Amino acid sequence: MDSSVPRTPLADGHSIDVLGYGVYKVPPEDTEDLCSTALEAGYRLLDTAALYGNEAGVGAAARSYTGEREDLFITSKVWNDDHGYDATLRAFDAGMERLGLEYLDLYLIHWPCPSRDLYVESWRALERLRADGRVRSIGVSNFQQDHLERLLAETGAVPVLNQVELHPYLQQHALRSFHAQHGIVTQAWSPLGRGNVLTDPVIAGIAAHLGRTPAQVILRWHLQHGILTIPKASSRERISSNLDIFGFRLDDDQVAEIDALERDQRFGSHPDRVG
Repeated sequence: MDSSVPRTPLADGHSIDVLGYGVYKVPPEDTEDLCSTALEAGYRLLDTAALYGNEAGVGAAARSYTGEREDLFITSKVWNDDHGYDATLRAFDAGMERLGLEYLDLYLIHWPCPSRDLYVESWRALERLRADGRVRSIGVSNFQQDHLERLLAETGAVPVLNQVELHPYLQQHALRSFHAQHGIVTQAWSPLGRGNVLTDPVIAGIAAHLGRTPAQVILRWHLQHGILTIPKASSRERISSNLDIFGFRLDDDQVAEIDALERDQRFGSHPDRVG
């Protein structure tokens, strides 16, 4: 099945799907099957990380995909314990062995871990991996503006993408504005607020009016704001349903209603307190 997911350009000349399948907390024994189901449904972006313990399943699904490898977009991330230049390079090698792939489409620093003060060294390792052709694009996850500014000041480069917690209750306006100024794509992890936003009365009302699921409404809201998403799902039905957001639009009033839900509420950790 051809993918129905459009791609958006990255600053380095590559492009990335606007919606992907995330495998955070997907059990390793289920990962290959669920990723294969996602690929059959039309996803092409699979997002994993060393922390998740399921890179092998993602790689197995990617290797068994019957289309072209170029059609897939595989993301992984270096974990906090492996910050530093040499440690990041070693961690990448280990991750690629688990994945069983010749190259990675996107490699991210998972958290800045400012207390360890090694993320600039890890970034230089990512630049080396990109120069060597082992990674096509490099980026970060959970970086705040001051972390990004430091990368720019010390390396002259900014990531092509920053993957952060973002949903209607935590809209990250200032960070998104900085991203836009510097050509950084914003990608949301936990776009459904770890499920907490699905039961919001405003979301439920819009979903009922449109004949859509609350998840579809929330993912569509992200899409219309130019925010990429990687929702997790653990059933074939939800995997397919989350993908079905390209055949409708929220009107301006509906977007404004969801915009008004902002409450600066995190369901994950604050980046300054990790690592």
